[in-house]
Amino acid sequence: MQLKNYTKEFKYNWQLAAPVMLGMLGHTFVSFVDNIMVGQLGTAELAAVSLGNSFMFIAMSIGIGFSTALTPLIAESDAENNFEKGKSTFKHGLFLCTVLGVLLFLVLLFAKPLMYLMKQPEEVVLLAIPYLEWVAFSLIPLIIFQGFKQFSDGLSMTRYPMYATIVANIVNVIFNYLLIFGKFGFPQMGIVGAAYGTLISRIFMVLYLWYLLKNKERSRGFVTKIQFFVLNKLILKKIINLGAPSAMQMFFEVAIFTAAIWLSGLLGKNPQAANQVALNLSSMTFMVATGLSVAAMIRVGNQKGLQNFIDLRRIAFSIFLLGIIFACCFATMFFLLHNHLPKLYVDFDDLNNLADNTEVVAIAANLLVVAAIFQISDSIQVIVLGALRGLQDVKIPTIITFISYWLVGFPVSWFLGKETAYGSLGIWLGLLVGLTTAAILLYIRFNYLTKKLILQKEN
Repeated sequence: MQLKNYTKEFKYNWQLAAPVMLGMLGHTFVSFVDNIMVGQLGTAELAAVSLGNSFMFIAMSIGIGFSTALTPLIAESDAENNFEKGKSTFKHGLFLCTVLGVLLFLVLLFAKPLMYLMKQPEEVVLLAIPYLEWVAFSLIPLIIFQGFKQFSDGLSMTRYPMYATIVANIVNVIFNYLLIFGKFGFPQMGIVGAAYGTLISRIFMVLYLWYLLKNKERSRGFVTKIQFFVLNKLILKKIINLGAPSAMQMFFEVAIFTAAIWLSGLLGKNPQAANQVALNLSSMTFMVATGLSVAAMIRVGNQKGLQNFIDLRRIAFSIFLLGIIFACCFATMFFLLHNHLPKLYVDFDDLNNLADNTEVVAIAANLLVVAAIFQISDSIQVIVLGALRGLQDVKIPTIITFISYWLVGFPVSWFLGKETAYGSLGIWLGLLVGLTTAAILLYIRFNYLTKKLILQKEN
């Protein structure tokens, strides 16, 4: 098949994916702003935010992963032009997201003592616990927002969550400045101020997205007059059956990056801070791939609803190709700038912490070289995973992600990440191996399924 049959889809794929990318980058930018501002306080504070957020990332992965079940279901009902089915799916999904947000918040509150059992630097733990208490509460509005977002994405209305996220970031920056440093009469709260800023911005984000969707004719009927507690067990079960494996897929991936934070903590506060710098930078490029993953989920879900499997496969491959092009660009950027990007996170004018800051930058620069190499495999695995969710195929991919990250990748990180081996670099080599394994196996799964669907329809 000629290349233009794939490239002609780039424009529409980009129109769908770009707002999602910017919205997801907005979530990461909250962490980026927190890291930049907190980094001015010292490496212990930066490591504390890293440790606190490591718990948050695990909880967020479960909530966000679960909410992705809504997108292919809404996309399918949209292709079928079935409003009642779409509204019922959204209502039940929003209910489940709300319940899950509360449960995850409570789990994090009870998980705080684990920090003392993880052999992390004591000064870091003492700072991280009060930060986690407040940032954990922001899980509730964040996962409710995800329910609205995935619904909006399923209707191909990907711009509105982006708008809400951008405005929320502005709110976060303002409150961070006021509360971390105690400006304009506000109390100086240090890293706890960053947690307050995150909480306030996420509450605002939910309210603003609901306001936007309520005022659009295409979505107004879905998000108003919701009988929230009139529920159907069969629909709840369908969403749970799709959402639970999706949550586990994202959990397995995020958890191995979180394990990298904890393993780095065993090496000391500077390796942990350096890991946070490299992780934050690579997370921002990952959000571009995540945007394309959502586009794959929407478009594959639409074509599944139309039973058009030949176009489904062609469109999916066009998104895979676009993702590889972006990944190559990011890999080049990390290679060329790996010595310069980490310097954004530390204050070299702080003479008291100059030795620590210099070590953090040196370690992070090496980690960015590994991050450059895994850009392609990371991009492929998340986009193919989105396409498989669009097919509503979630159980086998969940097994694949577990094997890739925890039976293949984590042992490499564990053995090579010891102080007597390669240290931080060894931890990230394990991430590289895990992501590459996942990319290969998930692609094989998608290729097999789509060929099978085409043959079944022809026969």
